[in-house]
Amino acid sequence: MPFVALHWWEKNLPKVSLLLGGIVVAYYLFAVHGNARLLDALHEYTGFIILMASLFIVAGGVHIGVRGEATPLRNVFFLLIGVLLANVIGTTGSSMLLIRPWVRMNRYRITGFHTVFFIFLVSNVGGSLTPIGDPPLFLGFLRGVPFWWTLQHLWQPWMLVVGVLLTAFFLMDRENFLRSPAGIRKLETLHEEWNIQGLGNLLPLAAILGAVFLPTPWREITMCFAALLSWYLTPRMIHERNNFSFAPIKEVAWIFLGIFATMIPALDYLEHHADSLAETLGMGSFHFYYLTGILSSLLDNAPTYLAFLSVELGMHGASVTNPEDVLRIATEDPAHLVAISTGAVFFGAMSYIGNGPNFMVKSIVTESGVKTPDFFEYILRYALPILLPVLALAGWLFLR
Repeated sequence: MPFVALHWWEKNLPKVSLLLGGIVVAYYLFAVHGNARLLDALHEYTGFIILMASLFIVAGGVHIGVRGEATPLRNVFFLLIGVLLANVIGTTGSSMLLIRPWVRMNRYRITGFHTVFFIFLVSNVGGSLTPIGDPPLFLGFLRGVPFWWTLQHLWQPWMLVVGVLLTAFFLMDRENFLRSPAGIRKLETLHEEWNIQGLGNLLPLAAILGAVFLPTPWREITMCFAALLSWYLTPRMIHERNNFSFAPIKEVAWIFLGIFATMIPALDYLEHHADSLAETLGMGSFHFYYLTGILSSLLDNAPTYLAFLSVELGMHGASVTNPEDVLRIATEDPAHLVAISTGAVFFGAMSYIGNGPNFMVKSIVTESGVKTPDFFEYILRYALPILLPVLALAGWLFLR
């Protein structure tokens, strides 16, 4: 809809989200009496949006000044910092912290691929090594997957995909850099210095990261308190320098409200037909990788991860609600879980709605006055010809 009737969509997004989500909610309430299922979905959505919003607010209180020409090598180094940081503060935290300086340091020659590769690397693939890195992995940790399991089993595909994508970006950025006039290149961020303002927000950030290990509702209460503390203690000057507004997180909240509601039947179908699905398809590692990946591209990757984790455990007569079963599968037969984990995290970069940070990055860049690829351009021009072959190579090498 944003590409069929943009202005209508911007004005009516909340109504559309509530209407389409309401159809599913009404069906579950009155036709199948699935009140408990709706409460589970509401709980997942609430936790998701509170995490997104708290990191968005705290990161908006940190201003990173940049200086010097945004050369291809410096851009690669900056992206690599974001990739590593994603495993410490999450893809959302890293994206919200670095997207504004990324736009500023490239503003005289920024094009669509600068936004796209930032989403590929910082908002998705980068956070594959720890449960903190990306929401699907954190859900797996809560269900019983050991904390260091992801680093132990995912580092090889992570290195391959990150390395190939950084190389592809360097080649494209070098061509873009050489085409831009030398005088323009020297203007980039010339009036700024390398500096960080708002370091007081490191305390609320640490509180949010620590809160992910707390049980609900203390997790959500702590995150909300940290976000409020950051908002009221951050000088308005920093928010002004970041051009901070709540518009991106509002847009994410409404669109994912509709997504979380309308994807309930699809996820329930997968879970309830685990046995027949496994029998029909064989369900090897490749199947888990691509099926998890396809749905992660079109739905949010966190509940998709849980759905296929349920399928995997169902094939072994185990339950996703039993941490001992999850631990046993993760340690004794990790191949399928590796496929599910990489499929969810890697393929979340295939579209703007595959992972929570993607849409917020697009909104922030657009608000900065920079043109971003639309939904179909993102997929057809970048995700399919560039990202998908890299992910296919990773699947062929590590999941055979």
